[in-house]
Amino acid sequence: MYKNSILDELDELIKSPKKVEYKSPLRCGVDLGTANIVVAVVDADGKPVAGIVNESKVVRDGIVVDYVGAIQNLKKMKAELENQLGVELINAATAIPPGILVKNAKGIVSVVEGAGFEVTNVVDEPTAAATVIGIENGAVVDIGGGTTGISVLENKEVIYTADEPTGGTHMTLAVAGHYGVNKAEAEIMKKDKKHQSDIFAIVKPVVEKMSTIVKGFLENHPTDTVYVVGGASLFDEFEETFNKVTGVECIKAEKALLVTPYGIALNCK
Repeated sequence: MYKNSILDELDELIKSPKKVEYKSPLRCGVDLGTANIVVAVVDADGKPVAGIVNESKVVRDGIVVDYVGAIQNLKKMKAELENQLGVELINAATAIPPGILVKNAKGIVSVVEGAGFEVTNVVDEPTAAATVIGIENGAVVDIGGGTTGISVLENKEVIYTADEPTGGTHMTLAVAGHYGVNKAEAEIMKKDKKHQSDIFAIVKPVVEKMSTIVKGFLENHPTDTVYVVGGASLFDEFEETFNKVTGVECIKAEKALLVTPYGIALNCK
């Protein structure tokens, strides 16, 4: 099940950075998302040590669209973490959406290396999340900014991965269109918990499309449970909609944005 206590620790370290005792060597997980770049730092035992989140538009659907901006942003984040911890951060793992082209995966690795990390591993995003969830059988769905990805596990082994466009960005566009505002304003409105119910009524068709995508993924790989991660899944009514469309029990992480980055860090060799 979700390691919420550990994710709470990571969340607190991101919100209120502080030095903690740790066991060397440190390992980093770099998640270059469509909406955010997240770096999670863990120690040799997998304990969260530090983390940082920056909004970013340098990646679109798993493809780096601004190499210079991506490298500069990640370099700055790396330097901030190193200043906080008082040590150089060297080893990192990163992740890709399932099924993206090899050249696009190389682009993501190039950004992480360009920022000064040594990339020791590359995993797909839902599989990274599955590391945190610790399931033996079931499906992990990662709702990203631009895509909906899935990994199906059987006896702890990943037997199927897939990925299709539709994610948090599409929710933002729905909000922008409804209210006649730009994307930046719509993104703020989407994250406003005070008006979550009203906003969900607008983005519900997008969530239903995500659910339909997952239902299609599961046609040849049936499972009783779907574990959902990713910042775009944070709406209270998300699970109910997912359950209704897929016909499968949906379990959502409380710290959905941090599950994948933490899992990437755990996969750093």
